[in-house]
Parts: sequence; structure tokens; C-alpha cells
Amino acid sequence: MKFDFKPIFKSLFTIIIFVALAVGLFALGLIIGYSVLGDGEAMQVFDRQTWEHILEYVK
Repeated sequence: MKFDFKPIFKSLFTIIIFVALAVGLFALGLIIGYSVLGDGEAMQVFDRQTWEHILEYVK
């Protein structure tokens, strides 16, 4: 009797695609929110100083 790995690989592939899309859309949302709505530079949202400032503001 041979074990079929095809359903496992299909499920893992689906999960990986879903996570990759979620991370990509999250990053896109950060860029749009920071640059368009917040009048900042698009790639500045990924700087460490930006997040430190945000966390200081929340505290």
C-alpha cells in the first residue's frame, strides 16, 4: 500500500499561496496608507525609526 502525498502537497501549496498573498496585501496596504493617506514616502513605512515612533506614540 502506497501513501499518496498529492493531497498534502496541494494543501501546503494552497496555504503558502494564501500566506504570501496576505503578507503582500498587508505590505501594499501599509504603503498606501502611509504614502497616500499619511503624506509620507512610500518606502519609509518599512524603516525601523518609523515603527519606533509609532510605538512611542501608542504608549
